[in-house]
Amino acid sequence: MPGPAARKPPAEKYDERRRALAESALITLGELGYAKASLREIANNSDFSHGVVHYYFQDKHELIVFCVREQKSGCVRRYDDVIAGSATPEELVAGFADKLVETLATDTAMHRLWYDVRTQSMFEERLREVAEEIDGWLEDMVWRIVSRYAELAGGVPAMPASVLYAIVDGLFQQALIGVSAGRHEVLGELRTLVHGLLPTMITTDVTPGVPTPA
Repeated sequence: MPGPAARKPPAEKYDERRRALAESALITLGELGYAKASLREIANNSDFSHGVVHYYFQDKHELIVFCVREQKSGCVRRYDDVIAGSATPEELVAGFADKLVETLATDTAMHRLWYDVRTQSMFEERLREVAEEIDGWLEDMVWRIVSRYAELAGGVPAMPASVLYAIVDGLFQQALIGVSAGRHEVLGELRTLVHGLLPTMITTDVTPGVPTPA
């Protein structure tokens, strides 16, 4: 029997259970989308009963918000090693492209759910806060990538953070649509596009005293 020191606090056990439920629900949510999913449907496609799911999440809105926030908070951190470990512009763009392709291939359901939630947030006020929060995380992530790439190349970002994010996000969403339709060749196409895209996002023609985009 574990002693008192080995027992996890109730709050920690509760959070772990919620994360396990969210992980189990993610595939179903990614397949059905926000509108079609219900707590009962999610429970039927998981290892948990409807009663257990309802105990930890008041309704599907709370579960979906938790899922998206939990998954995306980890997703944006996966590029930190690429930024820290790249010594040349070429290494950074290769690492960034590889990570984008990897997450698109392995976390397809999560990304489908995210884009569904972001679209629904234009109609569902309860989703607006989390959509804006995650968009901010992703914009900051793209800015960190491009800023580091520019630094390694001896330049500065050529566009504001919001524009850089919109370009990368658009490419990624189009690739996700392709993968969801079974066109897995888009993974290689995305990698090639990212290699060609990053050099166009910076400028090495920096005039002293002229503010750079932010």
